[in-house]
Amino acid sequence: MKKQRRYRLEKMLMGGLLIGGLLGCDDFLDEVPDNRVNLNSLDKSAQLLTNAYSVASPAFTEWMTDNVGFTTGVTIRQSQEQAYQWEDITSGPTEQDTPDFFWYETYNAIAHANEVLAVLDGFEVTSEEEEIRKDAIEAEAKLTRAYGHFMLVNLFGEHYTVESSGDGVPYVKTPETVFIETYERESVKKVYNEVEDDLLDGLEKVNDSYFGNSGKYHFNTNAALAFASRFYLYKGDVTRCIQYSTELLGANPGSFIRDLTSEEFQNAKSSITGYPQLYTSPDLPGNFLLMRKISLVQRPDFAHGPLSDFYSDLFAASPFPGTTDERENPAFVKGDNALLPVRFQNLFERSSLNSNVGLPYHIAISFSGEEVLLNRAEAYTIQNDLNGALADLNVFVARRYSGGNTTLTFENLRAFFGANNDPTFTDQLILLNYILFERRKEFIIQGLRWFDIKRYGISVTHELSDGSTISLSGDDLRRVLQIPQSAIEVGGLEPNER
Repeated sequence: MKKQRRYRLEKMLMGGLLIGGLLGCDDFLDEVPDNRVNLNSLDKSAQLLTNAYSVASPAFTEWMTDNVGFTTGVTIRQSQEQAYQWEDITSGPTEQDTPDFFWYETYNAIAHANEVLAVLDGFEVTSEEEEIRKDAIEAEAKLTRAYGHFMLVNLFGEHYTVESSGDGVPYVKTPETVFIETYERESVKKVYNEVEDDLLDGLEKVNDSYFGNSGKYHFNTNAALAFASRFYLYKGDVTRCIQYSTELLGANPGSFIRDLTSEEFQNAKSSITGYPQLYTSPDLPGNFLLMRKISLVQRPDFAHGPLSDFYSDLFAASPFPGTTDERENPAFVKGDNALLPVRFQNLFERSSLNSNVGLPYHIAISFSGEEVLLNRAEAYTIQNDLNGALADLNVFVARRYSGGNTTLTFENLRAFFGANNDPTFTDQLILLNYILFERRKEFIIQGLRWFDIKRYGISVTHELSDGSTISLSGDDLRRVLQIPQSAIEVGGLEPNER
């Protein structure tokens, strides 16, 4: 594929990031003219990496899934309506919860990781402790770079297959040092290979001892293992998915699954602020990586949401008659006809101390014990280790359903799916469908359903305001988000097919 030019791919690539000592300068700029960061120490490099975590949330994809319906009585932005109808979103890169915002903010985060990696080799270390510190910084930079590209390729490229040859995204590994740089859209397969290299390098050197009390806001060891669990599941390498999931979960996987039936969570339900604080708490063992996300997905007054009837039916459905799914409540009323589960705090960052304007944001759970356990159950199922999958699911459901017998068996699963007299609906298929069902419940409004829809070619139908419907088929090209218009028009990158 020929190299193609594009205008400052990474939000001009640095998005305002100024790093002294890395860019060539004329004689009259031999001295740093302002307060730009000078990466001349390990501490400064580590500090810069706090910006290597994208503030853009992937949860805007929820508006494209089968979790939402046409919602009245809320503010619907044009971009949100376009997402709901699977149209190419036309808003610019500054509007949160859009593909352009995700593209530019994620490449901006990648740029910070690349700046750190570019200078690390030049640091002389004088002790074993400094060498370990340097390795830990390198690991975090490579893990953030890998994660950013992984999310980008899964949004702007086709789902990975062994034969993947379609366009992915540029894999950027060096800082920009000229105004116009050249890039190319690498194939999905090649991007996955690059992600894997960075991920494995990061796993080898990751070290939790330098994060202090902020460890859940960095790529710690468990977060890196959880990333590996998701990466290899999406890649289709179920053996390695099981390997890394098991390395994380150990002999007691239940310790990483928040117990929503517990007194702690039950008491928290009475507070719409206390519940999300507990749910996203860094003190919970199963919250592996927390990230600040500028977004409106946590707001009950914006965008389409889960319709009330759908929401009630979803959480009422289970293989355990007479039980309660503790994930249903608490929930906000959303507009006239929808609900919004309380998962995230509705936070707001003022543009200045005395300002009434600013940016809504929340703290998102980027990797969790629940996802890793369900990843492993899915991998076991694909491998046809149905007993292993059933064991994992029983650990999970015991902490989600209350008020009755929650032992999961093939008998109650067959009854739940109405498959008692259907031999073509095998136990393996039943388990796979049940895992996707539980994933849908568990991660509602959190942004993972869209990736399951892509992975399995699930069709989606949305109702419009006039009662008509539109559909997204399993092979619809619109499942691959369009890259930003500026990357097409100025940068020359090939757009995705429509």
